[in-house]
Amino acid sequence: MPRVSQDQLDARRHEILTAARGCFARFGYEGATVRLLEEATGMSRGAIFHHFRDKESLFLAVAEDDAVTMAETVARNGLVQVMRDLLDRAGTSDGDTAGWLGTQLEVSHRLRTDPAFAKRWAQRSAAIADATRERLQRQREAGVLRQDVPVDVLTQFLELAYDGLVLHLATGRPPGDLARVLDLVEDAVRHH
Repeated sequence: MPRVSQDQLDARRHEILTAARGCFARFGYEGATVRLLEEATGMSRGAIFHHFRDKESLFLAVAEDDAVTMAETVARNGLVQVMRDLLDRAGTSDGDTAGWLGTQLEVSHRLRTDPAFAKRWAQRSAAIADATRERLQRQREAGVLRQDVPVDVLTQFLELAYDGLVLHLATGRPPGDLARVLDLVEDAVRHH
């Protein structure tokens, strides 16, 4: 029997995550039945759950994948850049962006309604907050960031702006002139 390489397994896992992201975004966690996940991925239940223990593990993997990508961008370029990237992609017909937005909303719903999920998710959200705080601290030390507001308050400010942008875009409202709004957000944390 031919062996499947790690690259092939990783590619299959990525395919499942991408398709599942869209399915969860469209139907929500509860509505994304195994049958719908099979249709979205084009794979059997056995193939999906060979890579993921169960539907919850699959959803958490989708959300974790998004969180890792976001934390990496925050560490390199800041949370405002994450928002700018999201806004840029929202103007396209990129189904992955719509899936990502839907996943973010579903994560927030599950955080409110599922204590076990909230406990598992806490370390993922902490990684994003830590990356934001560390980036802001580096910016402060470089003299780019305002000095009169504690870094933790600036972190919360940026997180609220991000959450508002996600909600705005995920509910289908037009981006309008949000690029200028992000300029204002960025200007609000800069040293003048």
